[in-house]
Amino acid sequence: MAEPLRVALVDDHGLCRRGLGELLELRAGMKVVATTGNPEEGIEMIQAHLPDLAVIDLRMPQLDGLRLLRGLRDAGCPVPVVILTMSDSREDLAAALRMGARGYLLKDMDPQDVIDAIGRAARGELVVAPAMATKLAGLLEEGPQRAAPGSSLEQLTVREREILAQVARGLSNKAIARELGISHDTVKLHVRHILSKLGFSSRVEAAVFAIENRIGEGGRAARDDTDTPAARLVHSR
Repeated sequence: MAEPLRVALVDDHGLCRRGLGELLELRAGMKVVATTGNPEEGIEMIQAHLPDLAVIDLRMPQLDGLRLLRGLRDAGCPVPVVILTMSDSREDLAAALRMGARGYLLKDMDPQDVIDAIGRAARGELVVAPAMATKLAGLLEEGPQRAAPGSSLEQLTVREREILAQVARGLSNKAIARELGISHDTVKLHVRHILSKLGFSSRVEAAVFAIENRIGEGGRAARDDTDTPAARLVHSR
């Protein structure tokens, strides 16, 4: 029997924190290993428990969710993070994804949709609230995200571009390995090279970069905007 997904929660609203914890445990069979209403304790708590996923509120006193996420990344903590918030701001969405959040969900979503999205994020998918689809599309229309100075897609091999396209679909390394018929370790090595060449610190940054640059599944810039990784991400649930 598979071990339940281990989740940590950081939210200064006790009712929301307790309610979400009960939903995840009773309706999804997950295990909430740690919770806190004090965001300043969040970084230490998440590092101590190393859950499969951390769900973090955005608007909190003293330390907001984005600064908490940056603190985790600066500390080298690998735990994936999903932002769960009332904010439907396009700027907050962009900042969260580019900082490496695995997802951006809204508190007014149907509870079952939140549970399902958290489960998919824990399995390696990139999840965004359906209500944010238009704002995400607007971000993509503003132009490509910049990679590190001196880096470009031309530095990637054909296989690396192919894998980058799969990363942009929100697939985990295991799913990419199955999709391309290669080993999990090979995918991990390619992803590491991709991040190094493009100057990114997380696969989510690379995914957003690939989406904004219209990298299709074959590793080439997509010609049909109705069937790009961006379109599939925007319309996925």
